[in-house]
Amino acid sequence: MTIYQNLIAGEWTGAEAVENINPSDTKEVVGLYASGSAADTRNAIAAAKAAFPAWSRSGIWERHVILKKAGDEIMARKDELGALLAREEGKTLPEAIGETIRASQIFEFFAGEALRLAGEVVPSVRPNIGVEITREPLGVIGIITPWNFPIAIPAWKIAPALCYGNTIVFKPAELVPGCSWAIVDIFNRAGLPKGVLNLVMGKGSIVGQTMLDSPDLAGITFTGSVGTGKRVAVSSIEHNRKIQLEMGGKNPMVVLDDADLSVAVEAAANSAFFSTGQRCTASSRLIVTEGIHDRFVAAMTEKLKTLNVDHALKTGTHIGPVVDERQLKTDTDYIEIGKKEGAKLAFGGELISRDTPGFYLQPTLFTEATNQMRISREEIFGPVASVIRVKDYEEALAVANDTPFGLSSGIATTSLKHATHFKRNAEAGMVMVNLPTAGVDFHVPFGGRKGSSYGSREQGKYAAEFFTTVKTAYTLA
Repeated sequence: MTIYQNLIAGEWTGAEAVENINPSDTKEVVGLYASGSAADTRNAIAAAKAAFPAWSRSGIWERHVILKKAGDEIMARKDELGALLAREEGKTLPEAIGETIRASQIFEFFAGEALRLAGEVVPSVRPNIGVEITREPLGVIGIITPWNFPIAIPAWKIAPALCYGNTIVFKPAELVPGCSWAIVDIFNRAGLPKGVLNLVMGKGSIVGQTMLDSPDLAGITFTGSVGTGKRVAVSSIEHNRKIQLEMGGKNPMVVLDDADLSVAVEAAANSAFFSTGQRCTASSRLIVTEGIHDRFVAAMTEKLKTLNVDHALKTGTHIGPVVDERQLKTDTDYIEIGKKEGAKLAFGGELISRDTPGFYLQPTLFTEATNQMRISREEIFGPVASVIRVKDYEEALAVANDTPFGLSSGIATTSLKHATHFKRNAEAGMVMVNLPTAGVDFHVPFGGRKGSSYGSREQGKYAAEFFTTVKTAYTLA
């Protein structure tokens, strides 16, 4: 079987490889992907550093053409790349194709942004002096991405990094190297100069740690666990390095008595269980007021009975497998924790057998949960959600905000008063009204508050805040 190698200084390299296993069928090896060493990582950093002077001064049309070409190829290959994504991560094929299309749109957007780079010319408070304010590339950027969105998250980090003239050392999650390799291969063939985008696949303890230890990275943009995010932050202080961290979530979905029940159930089911609940924006806390609580639980239970858990590529599958055995154990451990804490298992929680061996788990709904239970405080990152009963809107808002996280927050209501108040007072970076908490646009800011995020926002024009540094120049007339 062919080994998909790392790309360092424009050359494919790496003989040691690991298997990429399909979570829908653990007998299938998706491919063999290189596992980089500390030396590989240092070489990639050196290559990016060497390539920075030329790329940082490259023309905006060159950047536009390369980003546009990459986006166009991803769109043309959406079915093929979507199938690859579904095979290596377990997302259903429609979800995987949708994510692939989003990646293409992100590159398309930043291809346009490359032509819109601008600064300011302002008068000085002193006579006969001109002031220019410009944005310049930050430098060598370390990109570390998670396994749950294996093509979209790399896209929304790589695209602005290149758009604004930075060079890159890219480390994808070990579980999902396939989509990342495909992106880098596309850029390599699109004419990106050698050393501008370097791919080093491998273990976080080796590749990731070598990146953290390097004084030559001007910034690291990271999406992943809270624990690893804190390590990125601490290590970066020593090097005075700019950091952008997207970490966990324990997102609430509030359902008020006046909600349209069908809208509330659809939004909650999508938020909590689609993509196997493996989204940082997933709603794992369903906060429901007394007047609608019993009807909501009954309707949710009926909805969950209709959701088919099966092979990600199979037609009619609503929920694919959990990504791997380790995450499956985490999910089932939390299900047992919920039972012991006194929550009632209203639906699911069982392992499922299918035609192929895989990590299949029923969507799991707890009721009679409190906001102080571990299943309500800690991110599970699986298809597990808890219903928390509250008296009224005021208590619902207080419970929604009573969390160490603050990424996404949702409300189902027909009240303009409550919707408006919630948008203003929800302690989250993103607020959804009568919509799933998961599902965002690519041209507007993404990010949260509290323990969910640190640093400037991702996506849209706000990405410039991280990937550039501001210069103010004064000229005597």
